[in-house]
Amino acid sequence: MKAMKNKSTTEKKSAKIVNDFLEKNALHKKDFAEMIGVTLSYVYNLIDESIPFSTRGTTLERIATVMEIEPEVFEEYKIPQEPRFIDDSILFIKDVLKESKTSVVNFLKSFPRKKRLEIVDVLRGAMPIPLDFQELNMIGQTLNLGKKDIYALWEKRMKEVLEVNGMNIYANSGLINAMFECAKKEILVD
Repeated sequence: MKAMKNKSTTEKKSAKIVNDFLEKNALHKKDFAEMIGVTLSYVYNLIDESIPFSTRGTTLERIATVMEIEPEVFEEYKIPQEPRFIDDSILFIKDVLKESKTSVVNFLKSFPRKKRLEIVDVLRGAMPIPLDFQELNMIGQTLNLGKKDIYALWEKRMKEVLEVNGMNIYANSGLINAMFECAKKEILVD
């Protein structure tokens, strides 16, 4: 019976952390649900403690990312279910957010609703930054990055994709350099 009490206290603690965050940031539960990839009723049930607090790693990581805390704050958090891709590009984006004193919530609100969950997954390391230049450009413009910074992120990501898919970028440096010079001219034209 004691174990049941501890579980209940844990659930209340996690639910309270989330509820306090939503109230402090005046974040509507619907927006929060979209950002973490769950339904509005699920958020209400978590906060009202109608259901046990989530133990799913992905959901807890998304909640923690939006709240700008470590997922370990939630006692329910266990070993991650997905590989994480926290590379220099994602760290750069997080640093720009910190330097500009922009909260993750405000950053996410600057994207179309359907795009927010994907951005959360990028920030938590479940997905790499987008390969599509227009999508990466949207992130860069939201962060007030210049075209050169956005291009540098894109070029690095392209090289990663080429290498992962079997291309020796050093043996093919002539081709790679020509491709990137052409892309640079197209992208950096003012």
